[in-house]
Amino acid sequence: MNIFRLAGDVSHLVAIVILLMKIWWSKSCAGISGKSQVLLALVFTTRYLDLFTVFISTYNTVMKVVFLALSYATVYLIYIRFRNTFDSANDTFRVEFLLVPVVGLSFLENYAFTPLEILWTFSIFLEAVAIMPQLFMITKTGEAESITTHYLFFLGLYRALYIANWVWRYHTEGFFDQIAVVSGVVQTIFYCDFFYLYITRVLRGRGKMSLPIPV
Repeated sequence: MNIFRLAGDVSHLVAIVILLMKIWWSKSCAGISGKSQVLLALVFTTRYLDLFTVFISTYNTVMKVVFLALSYATVYLIYIRFRNTFDSANDTFRVEFLLVPVVGLSFLENYAFTPLEILWTFSIFLEAVAIMPQLFMITKTGEAESITTHYLFFLGLYRALYIANWVWRYHTEGFFDQIAVVSGVVQTIFYCDFFYLYITRVLRGRGKMSLPIPV
């Protein structure tokens, strides 16, 4: 494991912890897309189906369990524990527009036509677009609390660090995973505009990040 992979995993974990802390401390999930969190839970579920059949390392196994547990804890807090604070009126992204093409691509582009491999590919493609309901929600409402933007920043940073990890592995090991790399680049592109707004507005001390509301 290289430093970019480790830093990426840490950033990913920090993002999820920030979101959970935000919900728990404020007793509210306002401004958070439940649809994005369900999609991310689906990502981890379909990716880690080999949890009890394939052992790579203790670190790998622990991280799989942690991400699965935290993702479902987030969904629980949004839809059960603090469901009265969930802003369903603004969480209106049509997820079928993501799921249908992702399922189709998973059957067309994979490394082996087996159930586990297709589901792993599905998880990679879905992760690339799972954050879109959250970004759509922010655009629709016109603003986001700083703690929510911190969550998104670390989530985007995780993906950017993984791109660095892939570059490092290609140069040092000759390893290249076309599906993961292409999906990762697409996912990072979705964050580019957000990164700009985060740096120019949130880091300058504003309590919320305001966005132009579409007409």
